[in-house]
Parts: sequence; structure tokens; C-alpha cells
Amino acid sequence: MIPLTLAEIAEAVGGRLVHADPSALVTGPAEYDSREIAAGGLFVAFPGEQVDGHDYGTRAVAAGASVVLATRDMGPEVPAILVDDAQDALGPLARLVGKRLIAAGLSVVGLTGSSGKTTTKDMVAQLTARLGPTVATAGSLNNELGFPVTALRSTAETKYLVLEMGASGLGHIRYLNEIVQPRIGVVLNVGISHVGGFGSVDGIARAKGEMVEDLPADGVAVLNADDDRVAAMASRTTARVVFFGERDTADVRAVDVSLDARGRASYTLVTPEGRFPVALGMTGRHMVGNSLAAAAVARELGLTGAALAEALGEMRTVSTRRMDVYDRADGVTVIDDSYNANPSSTAAALRALATLAGDGSRRAIAVLGQMRELGEHSRDAHAEVGRLAAELGVEKLLVVDPEAAPIADGARSEQMWKGESVLLADQQAAIEALRGALRPGDVVLVKASRYRTWKVADALRAADAEGVPLTSGDAA
Repeated sequence: MIPLTLAEIAEAVGGRLVHADPSALVTGPAEYDSREIAAGGLFVAFPGEQVDGHDYGTRAVAAGASVVLATRDMGPEVPAILVDDAQDALGPLARLVGKRLIAAGLSVVGLTGSSGKTTTKDMVAQLTARLGPTVATAGSLNNELGFPVTALRSTAETKYLVLEMGASGLGHIRYLNEIVQPRIGVVLNVGISHVGGFGSVDGIARAKGEMVEDLPADGVAVLNADDDRVAAMASRTTARVVFFGERDTADVRAVDVSLDARGRASYTLVTPEGRFPVALGMTGRHMVGNSLAAAAVARELGLTGAALAEALGEMRTVSTRRMDVYDRADGVTVIDDSYNANPSSTAAALRALATLAGDGSRRAIAVLGQMRELGEHSRDAHAEVGRLAAELGVEKLLVVDPEAAPIADGARSEQMWKGESVLLADQQAAIEALRGALRPGDVVLVKASRYRTWKVADALRAADAEGVPLTSGDAA
């Protein structure tokens, strides 16, 4: 964080100083985990039923915190700024820091979409890091807590701030925009992820469009030309519009796309500067669109031509449990995409699974769990995922948890499918089902909404790290 006096912080958040020197400085980042506090930092004490941050105020100060942002006095040994709601107070504080840094030349990129946000955010950050010091959202901390905490990690040296913006209802993105205003706003796609909170896909489009509606007139709206709902957002902004995608209407586009045996895409990048070969290092046909969005942003910030194409090829997966493809010692390939799931991201992962399985010489196995927050679309969306798995030739489909049962029903509805679908009670049952059933050469995809298949993915990784084969003795 930029250096601020306690008096400045208290004024920004509407708080009251207790046991604190108004002229003392905060020079470190804001943290809500006392174990992460750095010298000069700001500790945010959240009250809670299980863990109350106020109980760690003394520890945070001992670790170097200059002050604690809190809702109650913790005693004379703990300098504090008291507010009604610590989380709400982070927004005004981040707004103050953001305004000062933007005035000093900070470029802020905001990014939203129904799927692919975290991966694309990581791509953008890898590209902007080539241009200057970059701060980006860690993982998918993209809500009213993670957004300001990320912004507060910016310092006077930061040149690029890349912010992932999530939403589960109308007005959520607008609220984040009011904290720190992006100059470049990216909308990746509109799908049915979290549709339960929006009421309809059109409701999702209205909410995602808040990103471009709030851009300044001298800003840039980076929109997906391949998604009609996103492309239509061009009429909702006064900012300059740049389209990315594979359609001819895109300003930054890909042509001649091909996939290697590992599911990694190569294509020709077409920009106003010319045509340049790109070979991506990440698995999945959907990475083409993600990389084009990142390329469009980086191009606006000054990375162009052959240097941009080379940088695209050097990008790698950063956040965990997202299309993490690795080969186990026993010959099994695992696609760990278990961090989260929605219908479009699951479809993309299944297609990547099919690509890695190839012409049938390798078995395609999918371990799939529930996709949450789909409202009235839930059953049909899960069944469609099952049908797609069958159409793509998945040979073994392990469905985790009865709530995901429509996936199995959808697969079985495909009469020509010759694979096997098994509904399992929980993740431990899925682990046991895999144990001894895998064969060298199998490709296993693990995917579901957050936490619902993490234990399965971890078991596959742990067994490999410990040298414990999960493949059957007959196949070995």
C-alpha cells in the first residue's frame, strides 16, 4: 500500500482512532490473516462465530502491524481505527489509494465474464509484467472483499493493476467499479454461471455490461466478438471499443487454429500491426479466446507485434486447480480443473479431455460433480453436460454426489453411448472407484463447483507424489 498516516486512513473510512498516533504510517499491505502481516501493515479484524479477528489484534501488532481496522477496542496495546463494519471500510480506503495511484499513472484493468475470468486475468498479468510492475487478483478473490484487498497491495512502484470482477447479482460490478475505476474493461462471455442470482441469461448480460457502462470516455472496452451478447455491449459504453475473437469483425483475432496431442492451441494472431504465429503452452481449445482477450489488453498497453506473440506462447497456468495437466508416474494423465465449474467451463474441459484421449488409444475418464447456482436451469444444464460427455466418447463417467445425478442421466440418454456412468455418494467413494480401476494411458478429468471434487484431485496427486500406483495390477 502507499504510505498513509493513520489520520488519513481514519478520515477515508469514517473511523475513530483509539490508542494510536495519528501521524504514524501504514506502509505495508492490508491483511485479514494475522500470519501474513508484514512490517507497517494494516490488519483487518473481522468478527466471526468460529474465528474472531479481534482475538488476533495483539499478535498482529507484535508481528509489525501499524494499526488494526476493527469494530471494537482491543485494549491499550493495540492501536486501532474503529468502524461499524471493517469489510465495508476497505472500499473507501481502496478508493483513496486507487485515485492517488491513477493520478500518478497507474493503469487499471478490470475483467469479468461468466467463465474464464481467473485464467484470463492471470494471462493479462503475465503480459503486463513484461511492461512494468504488476499487481493482480490472487486466485479468484474477485468479490467485495478480495477486490479492495488486491487494490491495496498496489504501491507507488506499481504500473498495472489487474482486477478480476465477479458478480452474483445486478449492481455488484458497478459497486466494484466505484471502488477502483478501470480504464480498460474486459468482458469475456455471458453464460448461465450463477444464473440463480440474476434470474435469466439476459439478466447476466445486463450485470456484466456494468463493466463497460462505467468506463471513462478515454477508456477502452475489450469485448468478445464471438459472443453476441457481449458484442452488443458496444452500444452501452462511451469508451473506445476493441473486439477480440475469431470472427472477421475482431480487431485482435486468431486464424488457422490447430491443436497438438496435448490439446495446446497454435494459431496465427492477426492485429493491425500484422500476422504473427502463436503457440500456446496451456491445454484447451478455449484458451484461444482467453489469450486473445489478454492480447487485446496488452496491445493497448504497448506490447505489440512479434513481442506480443512470443509472450503469449510463454504464458503458463498460474492459479491452482485450473486446467492443470500433469502425467503421473504410473502413466495416467490428470486434468485437474477442479477449482470451480459451470456449464461452459465444464464443456470446455470435456473437449480438452477428448483431445488428450485422442483417437481412442487412451481411455477418457471424467469425475464430475455439481455445478452450483444455476437456479431453474440446474437439472437441464447438468443433463446437457452428461450428454456432451457421452457424445465426446468419455468411457467412464464418475458422478460425485446425488445432487449431480442429472449428469449421469444425461449420459445414459445417449443411446449410442457405450461408456459407463456411475453415481457415487461422495468424494471418498469416487477415490475408491478410481483405485485399481485406472490403467496406464488413461486420461482423467476432475471438475465440479468449488470443493466438490477437490479431495479426488488431491488424492490423485498425493498418490503420485508418494509413489503409490492407482492403476490396476492387470493393466500394469
